[in-house]
Amino acid sequence: MKKLLILESPGKIKTISKFLGKDFIIMSTMGHIKDLPQKELGVVINPSAKGNGSVDLTYTVLDKKDKVIADICKAARTADEIYLAPDPDREGEIIAWHIAQEIEKVVKDKNKIHRITFNEITQSAIENALKHPGLIDENKVDAQQARRILDRLVGYEVSPVLWRKISKGLSAGRVQSVALKLICDKETAIRDFKPEEYWSILGTFDYEKQKITAQLTQINKKKAEIKDEKTAKEVVKKAESGNYLVDSIKDSSRSRSAAAPFITSTLQQAAYNQLGFSVQKTMQVAQKLYEGIPLEDSSTPVALITYMRTDSPRIAESAVKEARTLIKDQFGSDYLPGKSLAYAKAGGQDAHEAVRPISVVLSPEYVKKYASTDEAKLYALIWKRFVACQMKPAVYAQRAVTIMGDNGLVFKVTGSTLMFDGFLRVYAEPEELAGENEDTQDPEKIVIPKNLAEKSALGLDKITPKQHFTQPPARYTEASLVKELEKEGIGRPSTYATIMKTIQARSYTSLDAKKKFIPTELGMAVTNILTENLPKIMNTKFTAVMEEDLDKIAQGQMKRNTLIFDFYTPFMQDLEKFRGEKGKQVEITDITCAECKNHKLAIRFGKAGSFVGCLGYPECKFTSNFERDEAGVIKLVAAQAPKLLDEACPQCSRPLRSMVGRFGPFIACSGYPECKYIHTVKAKFPCPLDGGEVIERSWKGKKFWGCKNYPKCKFSISGEIEQVTCPQCKKQPYLLKRFNKDGTVTLSCPDKECGYTKTE
Repeated sequence: MKKLLILESPGKIKTISKFLGKDFIIMSTMGHIKDLPQKELGVVINPSAKGNGSVDLTYTVLDKKDKVIADICKAARTADEIYLAPDPDREGEIIAWHIAQEIEKVVKDKNKIHRITFNEITQSAIENALKHPGLIDENKVDAQQARRILDRLVGYEVSPVLWRKISKGLSAGRVQSVALKLICDKETAIRDFKPEEYWSILGTFDYEKQKITAQLTQINKKKAEIKDEKTAKEVVKKAESGNYLVDSIKDSSRSRSAAAPFITSTLQQAAYNQLGFSVQKTMQVAQKLYEGIPLEDSSTPVALITYMRTDSPRIAESAVKEARTLIKDQFGSDYLPGKSLAYAKAGGQDAHEAVRPISVVLSPEYVKKYASTDEAKLYALIWKRFVACQMKPAVYAQRAVTIMGDNGLVFKVTGSTLMFDGFLRVYAEPEELAGENEDTQDPEKIVIPKNLAEKSALGLDKITPKQHFTQPPARYTEASLVKELEKEGIGRPSTYATIMKTIQARSYTSLDAKKKFIPTELGMAVTNILTENLPKIMNTKFTAVMEEDLDKIAQGQMKRNTLIFDFYTPFMQDLEKFRGEKGKQVEITDITCAECKNHKLAIRFGKAGSFVGCLGYPECKFTSNFERDEAGVIKLVAAQAPKLLDEACPQCSRPLRSMVGRFGPFIACSGYPECKYIHTVKAKFPCPLDGGEVIERSWKGKKFWGCKNYPKCKFSISGEIEQVTCPQCKKQPYLLKRFNKDGTVTLSCPDKECGYTKTE
């Protein structure tokens, strides 16, 4: 019997093929095969007051996917059974739905077409899925379509308005724009922040040739709040005149339980904080671990983790049993709880298990021998977190000491000693301190004399005052932004990597030296205009409710069209009003034009970035670069003079210099016009036609790549590229990169025979 198994990713084929017999042909759709058209909306919405309106979608075959579809349909014609096995999420469901539509054109018996899903690539999981085939989940398909329609409406309808009102090439996204707003709101809060002075006072006391340091907490039975240096000096003087004794010692214990096993968002946060991985890198490495990497047998990949896109911390009973056996064997019964520990998350879809190792028998040390450095690090993180979640809590002994003076001052200190390491034996993650600030003392680093007793007299060694200032809110890192997005219910963890990539690719944000998000002037302008004119789609609660409604559609609790109609009418009303407003959106500054002295300067956007220009244009053509200080105040900046570099021109040996031209910064010879050398950006790969250098060029303001030997060699690549080898054919040294109007990015292989494409 001939059977056809269709996967979403070609990376799984090798891993799964070892589980199945010769009867099976395994093929891949290589991601999505259809989508809404690129150059038109592709959505027709006809709302009805009676609730029986229609939503019609137009799907087109993606570029270079005709051959993929034809090959799969050819195999399906002669197959006795057809199993659709794209990923077990909404995107996977729509892929299964689309390929089923194509197969049904050539296969008369629809009963031969089955949908199967599995959360781990193991023989037992694959065999179990094949034994229990089902049908395509129409509710999941509806949920994916609803999300795609909403994203398309916002992306295609709003983006052109931004082009007219701010600058060409901009995009808006239903979730992307709200994430950007969080970053911009944080920046506004930082600019508005006014630091306040306060002082802390530490007292160091002598007890039997030992030292004990405690913090001042009370003055005359009131909370110690010292706002200035004068008060601090008065308190220090008062403290130096007092006599002190131990008023109370309270001993207690506290336990610290292990965190739940990873879900997508917590994995992204932990990998960022502990490994320094970006969200995108985490998902890319996790995908490899899920699809499988070769271990002892270099020809046979082995899947190492379960599906990495999940918001449920649920664990299969078989995995729990395996973890408990390992804990008992490796660490002893003292580390094993009396019963297994279960985890749940409120609001989780619970469609998949937590992200965990497929088998804890495959230790991090063993995997490290065969995996890449990044793969080994991420696998170890996942393995340790999973094993730890089934171990006993860590137990600390705590001692809180209160020191009282006869001058009305009270000092307190708490020390903590680890008595039983529990899960920390395997997985230690930094513990967040409540109200953490720069003078917070770590209880585990505080030493309290063991023989200290209540009513013991203490000698004052020294009093140390320290000045502090309240700190502005911290900017978001990728990890803290993921945490905030999840907390607010914005988007889904599987989309976070794309969100962060898009807001940087569109120059809406940049990263500072500490890898924290800073909104650009363009990002702030886009956020302000959207918040003012389309407040609903920029509202975090509205966006979160919409995500909940998408979940309801996937669960069959809401109809797709109900959500679309509820969104469409008010959105289009706001949009029409937004479209009707004439003129460019500009932020007018308080600075008067230095040239004409009649008009204010306004922030504008050009090809080389933001600048200020006179509102009297075209009569007055004054422009200037500018910068904002920490408080957001705009200051004019003189145009940078060309900067000489410590690098010689390869043609005349004179110094090169960095300059800013019409199309942005560039590097050229300081000997111009005698020497016309301009530094070019070279690709990492040679020209496929003549082996010459491939360099970045520009024509009419647009960048492209071309062979340096032009016009003898006419090889060229229009647009942007990603300089990575095609993961499918392994032949092409680059992927074409296209920014879509809805904010997504599509990567595709330039070889039409290969047909690889991926939208992020």
